[in-house]
Amino acid sequence: MTTPVTAIQSVRLDDDNDILVLLDQTLLPNEKVFLQLSALEDIWEAIYHLKVRGAPAIGIAAAYGIYLSVKRSNAASYAELADQFRKAKQYLASSRPTAVNLFWALQRMEDRLHQEADQSVAVIKQALKEEADNIQAEDEKVCLAIGEHALSLLEPGWGLLTHCNAGTIATAKYGTALAPIYLGQERNYQFSVYADETRPLLQGARLTAWELQEAGVDVTLICDNMASIVMKEGKVQAVLVGCDRVAANGDTANKIGTSGLAVLAKHYGIPFYVCAPLSTIDPGCPSGADIPIELRSKEEISTQWYEKPMAPQGVKIYNPAFDVTDHHLITAIITEKGIAYAPFDESLSRLLQKEN
Repeated sequence: MTTPVTAIQSVRLDDDNDILVLLDQTLLPNEKVFLQLSALEDIWEAIYHLKVRGAPAIGIAAAYGIYLSVKRSNAASYAELADQFRKAKQYLASSRPTAVNLFWALQRMEDRLHQEADQSVAVIKQALKEEADNIQAEDEKVCLAIGEHALSLLEPGWGLLTHCNAGTIATAKYGTALAPIYLGQERNYQFSVYADETRPLLQGARLTAWELQEAGVDVTLICDNMASIVMKEGKVQAVLVGCDRVAANGDTANKIGTSGLAVLAKHYGIPFYVCAPLSTIDPGCPSGADIPIELRSKEEISTQWYEKPMAPQGVKIYNPAFDVTDHHLITAIITEKGIAYAPFDESLSRLLQKEN
C-alpha cells in the first residue's frame, strides 16, 4: 500500500551525517520542508513546537535523537556513557508530557543500553542505533495491522469522521486512524471522510485534509463545531481517532475536542473507534484522571494564526492540548494485536499479555 503520501518519511535518520531528518509539520500544507537536526536541543525544540508530532513519530524521533546524542559521546566506559544517556533521556522526556510513546521509546532505548552493559562503548552505540531502527520498522507494521483490524469494522461507501491527524506523517507509515482509510482507498471502498479542522493548531485542516487529498480520498473539511450537524444529517457512520495514551480502564487521551466527538457519537448512535498501538497503553495509569494534560501557550489561540490579535488584550486563556474520553463512550479500541471491547481493563490486559 503506497501512495505519494504514505511514501513520505516524516522521521528519518541520516546516520552517515549524524543528522535526524524531520518533515516540518508546522509548515504544511503550503511548504514541504525537511529539517536536518543534530543537536539534542534542536530535537527537543522540534518535539515541543510540533515540528514533529503524532505519538508514534515523537517516539521514533526521541529514539533517534538519544542515539545521536550517545553516538557523539567521548565516554570511555559504560558507566560514563550511561550517565550521559540518563541526562539526555531526562531532557528529551521534558519536551511533552501527555504522549506515552515518548517515554516508552526512551525507556526501551535505556533497557537496550542496560542489556549491553558488558559490551564496549562502540558496540553499545551500534546496539542503540539498531534499537531505534527497530522501533521505526515495528511501527510501520503496527500501523498496517491496525488498519486491517479497523477496516474489518467498516463498510464500503461509509462516511467517516476523524479529528486531528493520525496519518502517515504522525507515524512511521500509514498512520493509525487513517490506515483503514488508505487501505479502503486501495480496495475501492469509496469512503467519504469528514476531517475536523482541529482548533487551535488546525492539524485536521493543515495535515489530515492535505494527506487525504494527496492520496485521492474523498475528503471534506469541516470546523470542529460542525460535527454534530453532519452526524445528524446521516453523513457519518463511524468516527475514527488516534490516541496519545490509554489508561488501564480504557480512558483515552487525544487531541482536544475528541471527547466532545465521543459524546456526540454516543447521542447519535454512531460507533466511536480509537486506533491505538499497544505502546500507547499505560497499565500503570489507572484512569484518565491520572493522565497529565499538556497546557500550551495562550498565543496559539489569540495571535499565532492571525495578522491582528483575535482576542482582547489581557483576557485569560485556557489552552489544554488534549482531553480525556471516558471509556464508556468508546465502542472499541483497535490495536495491532486485535480489537478491545468493554470491559477494557480486561480486554486491554489480555492484548498486552498477547504482546508479551
